Amino acid sequence: MARSNGYDLPILIAGGGIGGLAAAYALSLKGFPVRVLEQSPEFREIGAGIQLGPNIFSAMERIGLKDALLADAWRPTGQEMRCALSGELVTRMPLGEEFFARFKQPYAVTHRADIHSVFLKACQGSNLISLENNQRVEEFEDDGQSVTAVMQSGERIKGRALIGCDGMWSKTREKIVGDGAPRVSGHIAYRAVLKRADVPDDLWRPDIVLWAGPRTHFVHYPLRRGELYNLVAVFHSDRYEEGWNTEADASELWAHFKGQRPEVLRLLERIETWRMWVLCDREPVKNWSKGRVTLLGDAAHPMLQYLAQGACMATEDAVTLAEKVAGQPDDLASAFQNYQQNRYLRTARVQIMARVYGEFYHARGVTAELRNIMLAGRTPQQAYDGIEWLYAGGL
Repeated sequence: MARSNGYDLPILIAGGGIGGLAAAYALSLKGFPVRVLEQSPEFREIGAGIQLGPNIFSAMERIGLKDALLADAWRPTGQEMRCALSGELVTRMPLGEEFFARFKQPYAVTHRADIHSVFLKACQGSNLISLENNQRVEEFEDDGQSVTAVMQSGERIKGRALIGCDGMWSKTREKIVGDGAPRVSGHIAYRAVLKRADVPDDLWRPDIVLWAGPRTHFVHYPLRRGELYNLVAVFHSDRYEEGWNTEADASELWAHFKGQRPEVLRLLERIETWRMWVLCDREPVKNWSKGRVTLLGDAAHPMLQYLAQGACMATEDAVTLAEKVAGQPDDLASAFQNYQQNRYLRTARVQIMARVYGEFYHARGVTAELRNIMLAGRTPQQAYDGIEWLYAGGL
């Protein structure tokens, strides 16, 4: 059982997704009581597959959850890019022993529900964490000594501080940063999950495979110990709908992937129902804290998914935040500033580079030819060198 460090008033967390639960658990390990206020009727994670770089395992190791995360994950042997028009292999990065020797941590893929479940079970096992549903934080008041979160219902909940983990459309961010709506990227993602038995044997691959096409890309990889197969198709579109669990129009997908490789089209054909979301992010900001209120994860630095780092950055945030709070438990405003100072440049770099990778994946014509030539000659060590800033540069 976690032991309280003597602070009776809890730290409030708006949002019970991956970032919110990670922050709650990391803070509880330091002895802080926490109330997690989640707007949904239950704690659950929607979505499909998620990639886990070595940096998230470094963070999970710090809070004792690495083995739990790996229990249901899939460990691909490689990550490759293929041309969606010709089928040729553009580049491949091995993710086995050589990768582990370089980064001291594995690379894995898992279902979003599985990583969320790891954090949820950990939080449920802590006597310092209160998990509350149907609690939407609409407003907050900071009097310098405490923070009062105002619920949509009108209920007022008092805490020592408030951490906004309420995602891309964060209500907490509105009052701290005030930068309006997220930036719409012009890219739409369709996602689906197949059972292993529904994937033809000649199309099933143990690796993460990305088919790069003109203004499109398609990714597939196994999930949940190989029992499932994750599919994500991304294409350029001006369409916009808020949220990321909307039923998708298959005809729009087919219009963008027409003429691509049979391997791509045959997998797309296996899907009966697609879910979609419009990819958005925000411009990086240097300040996402104000007094006893701070932001974490997508509320602080939402990013496109092209580096597969959203959950990884949120988990790094959570571990760093808990350590800074533990270092200055009587001055949370300063602790939040130190946390932010530690994180803003790293997360900004990921935000910016995710945009670059998106353009890289969707290159067409001469630009795609140049991309392929540039990547074709890379050795595994050169590939590792290029991503070391991300995978080895965290905690």
